[in-house]
Amino acid sequence: MKKMVDNTATKNQLPHHQVFDIDVIPHSGSKCIDDDGRLKRTGTVWTASAHIITAVIGSGVLSLAWATAQLGWVAGPTVMFLFSFVTYYTSTLLSACYRSGDPVNGKRNYTYMDAVRSNLGGSKVKICGLVQYLNLFGVAIGYTIASSISMVAIKRSNCFHSSDDKDPCHVNSNPYMIAFGIVQIIFSQIPDFDQLWWLSIVAAVMSFTYSTIGLALGIAKVAENGKISGSLTGISIGAVSQTQKIWLSFQALGDIAFAYSYSLILIEIQDTIKSPPAESKTMKKATLVSVGVTTLFYMLCGCMGYAAFGDSSPGNLLTGFGFYNPFWLLDIANAAIVIHLVGAYQVYCQPLFAFIEKEAANRFPDSDFITKDIKIPIPGYGHYKLNRFRLVWRSIFVVATTVISMLLPFFNDVVGLLGALGFWPLTVYFPVEMYIAQKKIPKWSTRWLCLQILSVACLIISIAAAAGSIAGVVIDLKSYKPFATSY
Repeated sequence: MKKMVDNTATKNQLPHHQVFDIDVIPHSGSKCIDDDGRLKRTGTVWTASAHIITAVIGSGVLSLAWATAQLGWVAGPTVMFLFSFVTYYTSTLLSACYRSGDPVNGKRNYTYMDAVRSNLGGSKVKICGLVQYLNLFGVAIGYTIASSISMVAIKRSNCFHSSDDKDPCHVNSNPYMIAFGIVQIIFSQIPDFDQLWWLSIVAAVMSFTYSTIGLALGIAKVAENGKISGSLTGISIGAVSQTQKIWLSFQALGDIAFAYSYSLILIEIQDTIKSPPAESKTMKKATLVSVGVTTLFYMLCGCMGYAAFGDSSPGNLLTGFGFYNPFWLLDIANAAIVIHLVGAYQVYCQPLFAFIEKEAANRFPDSDFITKDIKIPIPGYGHYKLNRFRLVWRSIFVVATTVISMLLPFFNDVVGLLGALGFWPLTVYFPVEMYIAQKKIPKWSTRWLCLQILSVACLIISIAAAAGSIAGVVIDLKSYKPFATSY
């Protein structure tokens, strides 16, 4: 937790020219302190965009060719565009709720739950917290699995290459999940979201690297085939039964919804932005930049993958072995996925870490184990503040996500389910309700009706996507052995 600073004391200690009192920042006593007494925020449009792109262009991008194959050339790109529009629009509504009351100097809400508490209150706060933190937990598990699949793909790709494709090269994914978990235990000791900007920028660069390689391989495959594969309506009935076609189309909706979900950490990202100008203005620009960039990438990767493979598009473009060569390029792409997921895991989990630590500090303010930092000198860095509670709790969290990933390695369906369940409440329902409450939009007015129609339409899509994912889990359970997954 960042320490609250006594502004009067700070004023008295500073030389005269460093004291400033501006109307916009009523309580600020030093150039290093923001209006809420916390350290000055330094985030810009670009760091916020990097955080969003890191969170959004996750492994979701690689399943888009498969999702497009289920929906076809007409519905696939249309659904992607609609999801991007809904995400952008509701994110602008949500960014307006960062401050309660006045958009420039109203009270700050530091987390998504704080925003729900100050705008809606009551039982909705608990529901929101439950959905948000369950979703974050699910995403952590999904990312552990996705990274292990990419590490296994590197191992198998090299094995195929050295054995001239004669060896089936089966590899157990558990050691790779454990390795990813160990790395996360180390990184999760970074105390604060603000200090993660460098990890976010590295991760954003990596996401562009593997998305571009996937795109380039798709274009090369289309050129090699000499034609664009696929059909207007997607996988034809015959290749799959009519019922399967419906379930797979619903699951594709869940995959696309999951590929866009970042609303649950939007307020936390906004809390890193400096002002003036008002944080909501900067966040709207960052949202436009990042949703625009991701949609362009999604369209290109999804459509090129489908154009290359048609109905047989693999579930993961880079690990489904649609491509075997050049094997070194696949290795680079999969290594970039792993590095990106290391960063994305932290961007998603930091809000959950902060929430638990804040609750523990409020409940046990006198406990040295929870509140006391031990200073450890690090040569060339200064002092690292080790908090014993942070060390123990974050390590337990990472171990839990790793064990569950090893136990349920077909979690892609379950993450599709979490994406579907999280999409409506967090991306649509709460932002719409908070916006209506904050702007005092009268019931049954045209604007109120339009917002409610949007909300109900997204609820129906979420239910359909959740049903498709549940059907996928049921099919997976039929051929399932715990802790024994090899690819």
